[in-house]
Amino acid sequence: MKKTSAGSMEEVSFTYTGILRKGKEKIVRFRFARNGERDYAEGVIPGGRIETSKGFTQEELASLRFYLKTNEAEIMQKAKEISGLRGFLRG
Repeated sequence: MKKTSAGSMEEVSFTYTGILRKGKEKIVRFRFARNGERDYAEGVIPGGRIETSKGFTQEELASLRFYLKTNEAEIMQKAKEISGLRGFLRG
């Protein structure tokens, strides 16, 4: 998983997987967390759909979705790099 900072909402960590397959679709699972993982929001891109969350307000969740939409192409590219590195390390 990759870890980075997600912005101005306090200290929020953002982690995501490499490319995963869901049928024919390529997806990336993500997680935002803060307060020692007590608050979290998890979901999938493309689409920036938040599937589960706890401790974030609706306004904060809207900000997270905006972050995902704005950065989706970059996140997908970095997830591809993670997937490629995994394959290289296995070989």
